[in-house]
Amino acid sequence: MVAEETRRPGRPGTGARPVPAEAEILRRGIEAFAELGYDRTSARELARRLGVSHNFINDRYGSKANFWRAVVDSALLDDQRERRELLAADLDDAERVRAVIVHFYQAAVETPLLGRLLADEFARESERLDYLYDNYVRPTLGPLVPAIERLMAAGRMPTVSMDALFFAVISPVAALLQLPLAHRLGRPQPVTRESQERTARELADLIADGLLGRPG
Repeated sequence: MVAEETRRPGRPGTGARPVPAEAEILRRGIEAFAELGYDRTSARELARRLGVSHNFINDRYGSKANFWRAVVDSALLDDQRERRELLAADLDDAERVRAVIVHFYQAAVETPLLGRLLADEFARESERLDYLYDNYVRPTLGPLVPAIERLMAAGRMPTVSMDALFFAVISPVAALLQLPLAHRLGRPQPVTRESQERTARELADLIADGLLGRPG
């Protein structure tokens, strides 16, 4: 009797459906985490959505936690690159703060599923929150805090705590994610990419103008 060929981790067996490309695996992963939350997204559920064996996630990524990090890193890759470029650009303090606020809402249009995932993770203590804060929140806030402090000291921004300022900026992203409520409040249907971008611009202007005044 011929011994069964040993399969590499993540490699389908004979007759199995082909394993999706990496980008598709990560896309379906963020869909699952955004819809179900981390705890309810089992490795078996992920495998079902991918059409692979139940041990695929552990074989390919080592654990569900590692897969979650891969999903988040992929979703935030372009966002973080663009934000680093903004933070390094030759802008005055007010322009820099405004540019980061505008970019935040634009990015929420690009990756709405990520917004849902982050809203869930920001609400609970976990190693995942530590990961998000250490790798994404702090690297954005760190270079921005000195500019904010100078603007506050000069009386060009309201003097408030950093946590209050942070939530004042991020909380309105719900307008781009909580569409059933938005429709009940009068937002027209259907929602399109163009209408979401328009809402993002309105949010950015509302928040940035409120903090910094209208640009001259």
